[in-house]
Amino acid sequence: MQPKRHKTLDARAVSLLSAVFLAFVLGVAVGDYRFFPFAVFNEAREGFFELCRQTMPARLPGALNEKARGWYYRQAARPHPPAIINTPRAFNGLNLVTRVTSDLRLSADILDMEGRRLHSWDLDWFHIWPNPDHLPMEHVPTLRPATHIHGALILENSDLVFNFEHLGLVRIDRNGNIVWRLPYRTHHAIHRHDDGNLWVTGQRRRTNGNPLFPLRKPPFDEYTLLEVSPGGNIIGEWSVSDILAENGRGGLLFAGPPEPSLYVLDDRIHLNDVEPFPSTMAEGFFTSGDILVSLRNVNTVFVFNRHTGKLKYISTGMFIRQHDPDFIDGNTFSVFDNNAVPMGGPSHSRIVVVSLPEDKAEVFFEGSPQNPFFTAIMGKHQWLPNGNLLITESVAGRAFEISPQGETVWQYINYVDAGIVALVEEVQRLPAETRQWFPDRERSAKEKETAS
Repeated sequence: MQPKRHKTLDARAVSLLSAVFLAFVLGVAVGDYRFFPFAVFNEAREGFFELCRQTMPARLPGALNEKARGWYYRQAARPHPPAIINTPRAFNGLNLVTRVTSDLRLSADILDMEGRRLHSWDLDWFHIWPNPDHLPMEHVPTLRPATHIHGALILENSDLVFNFEHLGLVRIDRNGNIVWRLPYRTHHAIHRHDDGNLWVTGQRRRTNGNPLFPLRKPPFDEYTLLEVSPGGNIIGEWSVSDILAENGRGGLLFAGPPEPSLYVLDDRIHLNDVEPFPSTMAEGFFTSGDILVSLRNVNTVFVFNRHTGKLKYISTGMFIRQHDPDFIDGNTFSVFDNNAVPMGGPSHSRIVVVSLPEDKAEVFFEGSPQNPFFTAIMGKHQWLPNGNLLITESVAGRAFEISPQGETVWQYINYVDAGIVALVEEVQRLPAETRQWFPDRERSAKEKETAS
């Protein structure tokens, strides 16, 4: 009888091990290849976290408070600085601020230098895009704020163009009326070229694979660069995968770890910026037709020529999870280097200037313990006509302007409650002519009253 009992135990053990193995294989298939029911599980998980963010109290102790409020909100640094600092050395103008508000809503505001709100758009995804037929069903938002605004600009007639991050590109007029919607999953950045066209980063779902990468199994999301007319029509489209592969750099597509999210499958490179070389800028190392591109997850910035398709420049490893490279002149560009070092300890973001053809990098500005500046994700910078630099420290909910000597001459903090700041996607200093569209009526009325 004893041998028979051992046989029974062995059979049970084999059955158990087989079940565990099959569960493991199923888990790999669901997680890595997005087989059913990956979308259901992923949506349920994201929905749970979003529900927590919306229903939990605004103030809870410690880490629980931070998790409940999600990544949109955080405690302000102590002692709490004022919401606005404005000095005579700041470059005068208006400010376009894209931000998250206190009630999980998305807003684009026009502020003067003292922080007075001259105009505001409430950017409600569910109102602006009620039937997003271009999105896969599992990517259609169901809970506020749906996404966030990443990339925005003002056109000549005061219209606003912006990205609902990974969901689509929209143009609305001053009163919030929809001019057009581009049903393409755009994200991260919008750049207005001097010919009037818009350059934006996008992504498209590949369900039939890519012949250049026969072993990359669909479905997967492929990053693209788009040129869009002011009327909302796509003029040009380039696959980042194809650009890299055709220039002998296809290995970058497999260098970074996969980073699955609600919006991007197998996000190994993480495209986050595109900018054409200005035709009004004197040529040097860079010339007409050159396009500057940033790939965050592989710490890479490259320039290719739209006419030839050839890479002119590529740098990998000079920055850490960077954003927003900008041309400065024909031989120089700058980068918002998040410098998000995953090794613990204090981190400081920085603005780096790269000179070609020497490929020499110089730190223009860097955070420090005395002057903290760090955002692990996002971030923008804008060179101003007087030589100052406007920096958006997104996750900290702050934007600040520095002089060439590194002195802070202007600052904005997105306070949404006592000691609580919310995400600021970007603050842009607008040209002087925009004042005609957004006058300070309250100040004008007081000046008239004083004069009379």
